[in-house]
Amino acid sequence: MDNKAEVREFLMSRRARVRPEDAGLTAGPNRRVDGLRRSEVAALAGVSVEYYAKLERGAIAGASASVLDAVSEALRLDDTERAHLLDLARAADGIPTSGRSRRRTPRAWAPRPSLSWALESISDAVAFVRDPRQNLLAVNALGRAFYSPVIGDGGRVPNLARFQFLDPVSRDFYPDWEVFAGMCVGIMRAEAGRDPHDRALQELVGELSTRSETFRSLWAAHDVRTHGAGTKRFRHPVVGELTLAYEELAVTAEPGNVLLIYTAEPGTASAERLGLLASWAADRPDGADVVAREKETS
Repeated sequence: MDNKAEVREFLMSRRARVRPEDAGLTAGPNRRVDGLRRSEVAALAGVSVEYYAKLERGAIAGASASVLDAVSEALRLDDTERAHLLDLARAADGIPTSGRSRRRTPRAWAPRPSLSWALESISDAVAFVRDPRQNLLAVNALGRAFYSPVIGDGGRVPNLARFQFLDPVSRDFYPDWEVFAGMCVGIMRAEAGRDPHDRALQELVGELSTRSETFRSLWAAHDVRTHGAGTKRFRHPVVGELTLAYEELAVTAEPGNVLLIYTAEPGTASAERLGLLASWAADRPDGADVVAREKETS
């Protein structure tokens, strides 16, 4: 990806989002731009207009942490957006994200036995490992049943982004489809900033941009986000609606990969349904294939 273009479009999109009154400025009549002017951002950040214009043209290499922090304050960036700007600056300076090797193509991946044991020891929750490209790399037994619409017949590595934007079934599985779509793209955009040399991620973005107008529009917005923790709603083909809480944990032995655990609040209908799904999965070791065949014949 073109680092200068990424920096330019990110800064311009963030500047257009900030209203003058939100920054303590008087809007005045006859404004020709959405949001702040470059001169206003420069004044708020305490840098010259010429220097900020240089940054917004994408020439971010060599910018100090203090300047980037001041620009972040002026543009009212949240923590994820600040981190994204710093990642873009590191990439411009040729500094890889801490803990990650600069691989242009991903290595073939197989879970370590200890990681597989850890996943399978989690029996009452959905647990899986996801890489920066939204691939489901390893999933526990309940996770295989839960993500059966995504995993399908197991013909290729299941990918959450491809499922989200290219499989019509995703609109049934995700009742809040638009919210999930924005989250998915925001996470991918942040990952692209951390590692602009990830060729597999670039190819996935290209594929989805070509095949999905929604993805293309969301990608152009330059919004970024982290997953972290929260709740999501799902509609599973076997047990129906589930509201699950999620926690994302870094797999420190494999920088870039994350472990996600989805649980239901005890005593709720979702907890009962998740238990039913666990029982269903225990009775059908090939649960993913069963759901895939049911989908094909429905």
